[in-house]
Amino acid sequence: MKKSRAMITLLVTVLLLGLLGYTAVYGIGKETSGAAKNIKQGLDLAGGVSITYQVVGEGEPSEADMKDTIYKLQRRVESYSTEAQVYQEGSDRINIEIPGVSDANAILEELGKPGSLYFMSADGAEVLTGTDVTDAQAGTQQDKMGNTQYVVQLTLTEDGATKFAVATALAAPNHDIIYIIYDDVIVSAPSVNEEIRDGMAVITGMASFEEADRLASTIRIGGLKLELEELRSNVVGAQLGSEAIRTSLMAGAIGMALVILFIIIIYFIPGVAASLALGIYVGLVVILLNAFDITLTLPGIAGIILSIGMAVDANVIIFARIREELATGKTVQSAVKIGFQKALSAIIDGNVTTLIAALVLGIKGSGSVRGFAQTLALGIIVSMFTALFVTRMILNALYALGLKNVKFYGVGKEKKSMNFLSKKAAFFAVSLLVIVGGFVCMGLNASSTGDALNYSLEFKGGTSTNITFNEDMSIEELDAQVVPVIESVTGDGNVQTQKVSGSNEVIVKTRTLSVEEREILNEKLAENFGVDTEKIIAETISSTISSEMRNDAIVAVAVATICMLLYIWLRFKDIRFAASAVIALIHDVLVVLAFYAAAKVSVGSTFIACMLTIVGYSINATIVIFDRIRENMGLAKKNAELADVVNLSITQTLSRSIFTSLTTFFMVGALFAVGVTSIREFALPLMVGILCGTYSSICLAGALWYVMRTKLAGKAKKAGSK
Repeated sequence: MKKSRAMITLLVTVLLLGLLGYTAVYGIGKETSGAAKNIKQGLDLAGGVSITYQVVGEGEPSEADMKDTIYKLQRRVESYSTEAQVYQEGSDRINIEIPGVSDANAILEELGKPGSLYFMSADGAEVLTGTDVTDAQAGTQQDKMGNTQYVVQLTLTEDGATKFAVATALAAPNHDIIYIIYDDVIVSAPSVNEEIRDGMAVITGMASFEEADRLASTIRIGGLKLELEELRSNVVGAQLGSEAIRTSLMAGAIGMALVILFIIIIYFIPGVAASLALGIYVGLVVILLNAFDITLTLPGIAGIILSIGMAVDANVIIFARIREELATGKTVQSAVKIGFQKALSAIIDGNVTTLIAALVLGIKGSGSVRGFAQTLALGIIVSMFTALFVTRMILNALYALGLKNVKFYGVGKEKKSMNFLSKKAAFFAVSLLVIVGGFVCMGLNASSTGDALNYSLEFKGGTSTNITFNEDMSIEELDAQVVPVIESVTGDGNVQTQKVSGSNEVIVKTRTLSVEEREILNEKLAENFGVDTEKIIAETISSTISSEMRNDAIVAVAVATICMLLYIWLRFKDIRFAASAVIALIHDVLVVLAFYAAAKVSVGSTFIACMLTIVGYSINATIVIFDRIRENMGLAKKNAELADVVNLSITQTLSRSIFTSLTTFFMVGALFAVGVTSIREFALPLMVGILCGTYSSICLAGALWYVMRTKLAGKAKKAGSK
C-alpha cells in the first residue's frame, strides 16, 4: 500500500468513526435524534403499554383455555416486540405489556377484539369459527406461470375440516366467495376454486409478505378459544428506571475503555488498529439496532456483550498468529498477510457455529430468547466484518506510513508445551464434583423452599398490587423508599415496580402474598406514605414466562445444539470433535446452574439470556483450540504422539483463551461494579460463565477429544492414525 493511499485509508477511518458517532448520538436531519436514542427498548428499560382483558361470558374459564389463549396472544403481540409479555391476572383476566409504544388506543385498535373471528359463505351462513383453525402462517408458493405469490396457509381442526369440506363443495362450482370476518369487519374474501377436504387451505391474492403475515396474525388472534373485552389500559414506565440505563451506559463505556487499553498494551500497533475497528463496530451496531427495529433489553445487552467479546477474540487470534510468523523470521508485511490467512478458519468456524445457534434461537425461540438471538446475530456479522476487513485495512495503512519495525508488533516467543492431559483425571473429577454439588444444593433448596432454584416472578408468578400514592414518585424514589418497606413484608428482594403514566399510581409485583401479608403491607404503606388503603388493589398473577415459552426455549436450544454439532462434525470431519464440544458446553451450563443454586441468585427472564450467552461463549472458545489441533495434526510427523499434539495446541492457544476471557470479563465486570441490583444479578452469573467457559475449553475440551480418540479408536495414540 502506498503512503498516499494509506493516508486516505486512515482519514476515511477517522471520518467514518466521527460520522458513526455523530449519527448514533445526534442523528442526521433536522427532525431526527441519534440512533442510540431511537433504539426500541423493552419494558425493563423504557416501559410501554399495559392492557388488561376480561374473559366474556358467565362462569370462570378453564385453566387449559386460559393457557391456550395466553400463549396465542403472546405469539400475536410479538409482532410489536419480541419482548412483549402476556400473563394471567386473577381467574379470568389477561394482561398484555408491550414495550416501546405509548399509544394504548392504537394498539387496541390493531389488536381488535380477540376471539371474534368467523367464516361466512356468500349466502350468509356461518361456516366455521376461528376456533376451528389450528394455525395460520404466511408463506409463498409458485403460481401456474411460475411466479411467486404471497399466501396464508390455514390448518383446520378435524371438526373444522369436515365443516369446511361441506362449505367448499357448495361454493366451488360457481367459485363463490367465503368471507373471513374479524371484529365485524371483512378482513379477507377469497373465492373457492375447488372442494377442500384435507383441512389444509391456502388464501392467495396478497400483494406482499407483510400483508399475508398481518392476515395470518389476525386469523390466529381471532381463533382464540376465549372471547375477550378490554377492561383497562395504561401507559407504564420502565421497570428498572433511568438509573439502570445510566449505569449500564457508564459500565459499557468503562468496559470498552479497559478493553481498548488492554489490547493496545498487549499488542501495540495491531492493538491500535483493533481499537479503531472496535469503535467502528460499536457505531455500526448502534445504528443497525435502530435500522432493524430491534428491541433492546437486558438479554439483548447480553448478546451485544458476547459479540463484542467475539470481535476482540477474532483480533486476538489474528495477532497471535502474526507474532508466531514474526518469530520464524518473516517480515512484518508477510507476517500480517499469513497471520490473517491462518486465523481465518478458526474465526469463521467459531463465529458461524455461534451464528447457527443465534439463527435457530431466533426462529424457534420466543420472547427474550428471540431478542437475545437478534442482537447476537447482528453483532457476530458486524464483528466478523470489522475484524477481518477493517482491522486488516487499518493495520496495512499504519505499516505503509512507516510503522514497520518488528518491535511495534511484538515477536512471539517459543512456548514450552505444557502437559495438560496429564492432569485430565483431576480436571474431570473437579468438574464432576462441582456439578454434583450443584444438584445437592438444588435438592436442599427444594426440601427447604419447595423450589430447586430461586425462581423469580417471571417463572412463578406472584401478586400484583396497584398503589395510588399522594404524590408522583420517580422509580429511583420508589427503589429507595418504597421497595425496602415492601421487602420487609415479603422477606424477598424480588420486587418489581412500574409507574402508570399520567397518574400517581404504581404497580408493584412481588412473590405471591397471603391475605395476612397483603393486610400487613397495606398497613405499612398507609403508615409510611399516607396511602389510602381503599385504593390498594391486589391480584394474583401468573408467570410471564409460560410453560409453552419455556418449552419453546428448550426446543430451540436443543435444535441449536444439534445444528452446531452437525456443523462441527462437517467442518472437522470427526464426530468426536463435535461430541467433545457439546459435552464441554453442557458442562458449563451445569456449573453455572450449580452457582445459581448455591448462591440463590434470582432466576428470571435474564437467566435464559445468561445461559444462552454461556453456550455461545463456550462453543467459540472450544472451536479455537480444536482448529489448532486439526492444523497441528496435519503438520505433525508420522510418529508424533497424539498427546503431544493436543498439549502443544492448547499451549499455543493459551494466551488467546486468557486474553479473550479478560476482555469479555472487563465488559461484564463493569456492569457488575456500577450496575443497579437487577443488573448485578444478571452480570454475576455471566462472570462465572466466562471463567467456566475458559476453564472447560483449556482443561476439558481437548482432553475429552483425546480420550474419545484413544479409547474409542482402539487406543490409537499417534497423530497420524485415524
